[in-house]
Amino acid sequence: MSRLALLDPSKTGKSAQELENRLSHLIVGQQEAIHEIVRAYQMHLAGLAPTGRPVANFLFLGPTGSGKTRVVEATAESLLKNPRAVVKIDCAEFQHSHEIAKLIGSPPGYLGHRETHSLLSREVLNQQHTEKLKLSFVLFDEIEKASDALWNLLLGILDKATLTLGDNRKVDFSATMVFLTSNLGASEMSALVNPRLGFRGYGDEDPSKMAACISRVGVEAARRRFTPEFMNRLDRIVVFKSLEKAELRKIVDIELEMVQRRIDNASGDDSFMLNVSDDAREFLLVEGTDMRYGARPLKRAIERLLVQPISNLVATGQIGKGDLVRVNHHDGAALTFFRESRYVGTLAA
Repeated sequence: MSRLALLDPSKTGKSAQELENRLSHLIVGQQEAIHEIVRAYQMHLAGLAPTGRPVANFLFLGPTGSGKTRVVEATAESLLKNPRAVVKIDCAEFQHSHEIAKLIGSPPGYLGHRETHSLLSREVLNQQHTEKLKLSFVLFDEIEKASDALWNLLLGILDKATLTLGDNRKVDFSATMVFLTSNLGASEMSALVNPRLGFRGYGDEDPSKMAACISRVGVEAARRRFTPEFMNRLDRIVVFKSLEKAELRKIVDIELEMVQRRIDNASGDDSFMLNVSDDAREFLLVEGTDMRYGARPLKRAIERLLVQPISNLVATGQIGKGDLVRVNHHDGAALTFFRESRYVGTLAA
């Protein structure tokens, strides 16, 4: 008599778990999006992704600055070591039908046929492939701004994983994750989180109920804008939540790690180390916080208040190889910078 063994389908493989760990380090506050990407990647690795369709079709909804595009870039960075290994289509550039030629190329016989090159050719999709991973990432940003011609192309890509170019060549999207982003419903979501006088806010509701309400608002906004045939081709709709102050504080830490990486890449053997105090981090957070625009003002504040002064210090020879640069803040509207020469060691938190 055979013996039954209890299986655990909640476990993920080593590669998928590594992806989840890396994304959790790079992305703050959007665990649902991370979970869905890891799930699709696991199916791809197991060879069980849908046949004749892209690996996954995602629609990301939510307020500006909540990390929709960043999640896609972080996925490419985690798997292909390059956040720019994403074919990004800005749909605001394709609001008119004739502009679709920039995506698929002009048909033979049309003026400029030989001069136009498709942005979605097989060569473009495959250029970031590695020996270990044959997977492409295509992002259609602000999809609600696309023309009807682009919508028709998308229906074929999302359903049959096929795109026909202007010269009748076929492009296979079966080894592709397709991401669509949109700000639809963002104003309604913001009204739920930061209501005007006379309405209850986020703090007055159970967080899980509020998250479900925000998600429902986003999905309903998408259904009002998109046709049923389009919605039926999506594998998962993820509604991104607005980032709170605690989450923005974590983003400050991540952005500072990225600044150090930029310094190392630019300086090579002449690199120096940054040590940013808690007071300085809090100052950057306060200067870069705007709940209407999410994390984008925070990144601009770090560029303006930290990166630009450091570039001046490098250009004038005030800091150099092996130095430890301590960044503090006490009073005033600027950070203060101090140098410890010939520092050898690791970056202190």
